[in-house]
Amino acid sequence: MLRFKVLASVVPVLAAAVFARAEIGSVSHPCIALGETSVELTSLFWTAGVHVAFTDDPARATVRVQIIDDAGAADFAVVDDGLGSEPDSCQANPATRLVSIAAQPVDGGQVIYLSSEGPVDYRIYVRSKTFSQREAAALIVGARGGQRPLQAASL
Repeated sequence: MLRFKVLASVVPVLAAAVFARAEIGSVSHPCIALGETSVELTSLFWTAGVHVAFTDDPARATVRVQIIDDAGAADFAVVDDGLGSEPDSCQANPATRLVSIAAQPVDGGQVIYLSSEGPVDYRIYVRSKTFSQREAAALIVGARGGQRPLQAASL
């Protein structure tokens, strides 16, 4: 009977560990590389060092991100459906910064207002099969913590 109790208590913990390891090690999350550091979105809230949230109210925003139609005028452009993508640029390493998108603002976290008009802190261009506009905005804000300027990033 004692063996059954131990087994019953260990199985959920093992299942959670396997799920968490698969989630953390997954390469399907949007990611960008900034020099030696990579910034990756994660759905595991507790593993993220940076939390961002979105708002529809510009007065509540700490960072304003504009979606634009001209890649040349963008501070950050995501175009990953061509031949020029860099598949090895976002390998997990100790310097990887994990970013999560929270449903509500987290203490000290950035709150993003995503719009098509200014004034703005960042201008982004997104043409992607794998990144949404929200994910691209979360990555760019999470990469710099809302501080400008961003030097260079790659997919």
